[in-house]
Amino acid sequence: MEDVLPSETNGTKSGRSDTVDLNDSTLQVDISDALSEREKVKFTVHTKTTLPDYAKPEFSVVRQHEEFIWLHDRFDENEDYAGYIIPPPPPRPDFDASREKLQKLGEGEGSMTKEEFSKMKQELEAEYLATFKKTVAMHEVFLTRLAQHTVFRNDHNFKVFLEYEQDLSVRTKNKKEKVEGLFKSFNKSTDEILLAATQKDVDDYFEREKTFLLEYHTAIKDATVKADKMTQAHKSVADSYIQLSSGLSQLGTIEGPRLEKFINKVADTFEKARKVEGRVASDEDLKLSDTLRYYVRDGSAAKDLLYRRLRCLANYEQANKNLDRARAKNKDVHAAELAQQNACEKFEHISNKAKEELNDFKGRRVAAFKKNLIELAELELKHAKAQAQLLKSCLQSLPEE
Repeated sequence: MEDVLPSETNGTKSGRSDTVDLNDSTLQVDISDALSEREKVKFTVHTKTTLPDYAKPEFSVVRQHEEFIWLHDRFDENEDYAGYIIPPPPPRPDFDASREKLQKLGEGEGSMTKEEFSKMKQELEAEYLATFKKTVAMHEVFLTRLAQHTVFRNDHNFKVFLEYEQDLSVRTKNKKEKVEGLFKSFNKSTDEILLAATQKDVDDYFEREKTFLLEYHTAIKDATVKADKMTQAHKSVADSYIQLSSGLSQLGTIEGPRLEKFINKVADTFEKARKVEGRVASDEDLKLSDTLRYYVRDGSAAKDLLYRRLRCLANYEQANKNLDRARAKNKDVHAAELAQQNACEKFEHISNKAKEELNDFKGRRVAAFKKNLIELAELELKHAKAQAQLLKSCLQSLPEE
């Protein structure tokens, strides 16, 4: 089971990491099936385990996106996990763009040839399927991150999510809760900026990590935008091949027997090239863009951990000041000592755990990029050879026509 973005699969399985012990079968979670409806996606979450806390060694439940978000929030809002990088929640399923394209294609059917319409429809259906596969994979990788974590895997809410066979009855947030969430996010962002400007860290390790994560986050967001542009360029080339193939087929019909065979051979080559180009775009999206997108979110989760630790440090220093004041006034000294001791313990605990988590984040990140970039390079070579062979075959066959 892997902590990184999935490779090209059947849409219900994600990739597997080289850094994870594949022999550890104590808790394995995957999404074995998924059903897309107009307003929602139903994921079948399949679990195999030897842990004694579970009633059965293997079971499946059906979950929706809102329940994944509910599970993430249970971890994010639990102070016991303040020293950990909380795995980022999966993005909300969004098939609107693909559905809109299919609708527009249907409306423009009359302006296309039957062949061109069929090819465009196949292309859009493939795009929809690729989006669906990614949606499933993003939800699965969230669960595998939790299942692999030595602490998160024992969480009660995680156990309920995996094992409880009924609907969790998780509702979406109402307008009031959404507004409250926005204010909370705004206040957190403001506090984070103030802390960064005023609070000096006592540990050089965390100061270096903060600097790195800020630069890393900017760089990976920029790389994601550029990777998306590259993928879109390949999709545009594939779309152009469809139009070229259709246009040549029409020309062959007009020219008659003399050139029809010749032109149809070229048109067929463009059609095959379109399929290869589509696979190039799909593989770049899955292996590169999705990996970058995931680590944009995971990097943000790591920054949130540093913010929580810095907030703990500020609280600890404030507790020290309060204790000094209490001793100076000889009033409420015992309560101030307890508060200072609790703040100290909390800060030391979050600092120790944060170091472990950030080191693990580094190892996961390096392994993920190494694995996916190697696989992408292999796929690019495979597709390049296929394109070259396609053109070679076409050139060789043309004199015969």
